[in-house]
Amino acid sequence: MANLNFQSLIRNNKKIFFFIISLLSAFLLTAVLREATYTQAQTYVLFLLIFSVGLWLTEAVPPFSVGLFIIAYLVLTLGLQMFIDTPMDVKVYMNTFSSSVIWLLMGGFFLASAMTKTKLDADLIQITMKVCGSNPKHILFGLMMVTMVFSMLISNTATTAMVIAALMPLLLKLGKGSNNGKALILGIPIAATTGGMGTLLGSPPNAIATGALLKAGQHMDFVTWIYYGLPLAIGLTLFAWWVLVRFFMKEVEIISLEETDQKQSEISPEFRMKRRTVIVILSITLILWLSSPLHQLSAAVVSVIPLVLLPLTGILKGEDIRAIGWDTLILVAGGLALGTGLQETGLLDLYAGKIAGLQVPHVVFFFLLAYATMIFSNIMSHTATATVLIPLGMTILPQYGVQVAMIIGLSASTSLFLPVSTPPNAIAYSTGMIEQKDLRIGGSLIGLLGPALIVLWVMLIS
Repeated sequence: MANLNFQSLIRNNKKIFFFIISLLSAFLLTAVLREATYTQAQTYVLFLLIFSVGLWLTEAVPPFSVGLFIIAYLVLTLGLQMFIDTPMDVKVYMNTFSSSVIWLLMGGFFLASAMTKTKLDADLIQITMKVCGSNPKHILFGLMMVTMVFSMLISNTATTAMVIAALMPLLLKLGKGSNNGKALILGIPIAATTGGMGTLLGSPPNAIATGALLKAGQHMDFVTWIYYGLPLAIGLTLFAWWVLVRFFMKEVEIISLEETDQKQSEISPEFRMKRRTVIVILSITLILWLSSPLHQLSAAVVSVIPLVLLPLTGILKGEDIRAIGWDTLILVAGGLALGTGLQETGLLDLYAGKIAGLQVPHVVFFFLLAYATMIFSNIMSHTATATVLIPLGMTILPQYGVQVAMIIGLSASTSLFLPVSTPPNAIAYSTGMIEQKDLRIGGSLIGLLGPALIVLWVMLIS
């Protein structure tokens, strides 16, 4: 009876239990791992690293709140004499909110919000479904390609929600037991996740990798990232489509889309003008991003265009701005602060030196980092994973900084094994049209093949 009560207590207060376990584990592991030569600052940051990873793993608190905690913790423990004998300059931790990484992501969020508000995204999905005809293989191909492209420019979470919403009438018509329906719904999160590799905006780990390289004195522009990421995004998406077709669509079943077509509401002249304005702003921004080698403007600087023009033209209102992904920005800012703390205190150099002392060939390290990123990204935030592993990898292999940052940044977009591995998976699973075991197909495919292809491709073109 007592055992049942204890289990019930844990179940009802799971988050509190996980928080306490994370805290106690952080104290214990810090005491075990800390060496006599560690400074006060190094000890504080070691505890912060272990505690933050524990909170991210257990999801005892929202991930973004961990980001805020990281910044506050670093400012207090390293900046006040009551905690440390020699206070440090803590402006570097607070200034992560003004990092170029944050500006780049904000620009992408503003564009995504404007496209959704003017229904440009939904229209493109409807057009795609009409163009693809009635063959389910063609419909799957078209939707995966459009999802991949959208995920290069806007949040893969928003892309997945948008595409699945447009697809739901067709999925309901096919029924839960339809293999065609399963293939269609599984293809969306796969394409949304792999599409995140394609551009700097595709996924927060991409921006974190770029920020780490910039801090190391190496510039990664929008076009150069495309050279690395776009072929991988296209290749993995096409291969995933082929596997889904072979696995689920062995028998061709013609699908009628007539009943799923949604009636277009009449568009007012004012709304039409807003759509044209968004298209112009989007086009200018994309052109400047793609031509960055010519004018030498960074992607973050170009992001000022949508940040300024979309509110000025009245496309985005106050409520639209409040609704963008501020939680993601806070998480990224906290992650940047943690990475900076590891570097500024010298803790990163200590552990990197120990790992590098193993005398393992750099190629082996590449594969270890790629698969470690994939595994951790399946069980915790891929942004948090990139935050910890990119600075560590670049410190272990300083002569291969670009390769390490790209491998880890891209490998963070290969986590698809569980419903909680990535928001697109969670959205697809929440429809009730698939079971958890169905996700293992894409998870195994992208998780096992993706990191290996990423390492080989980065080594080939670097």
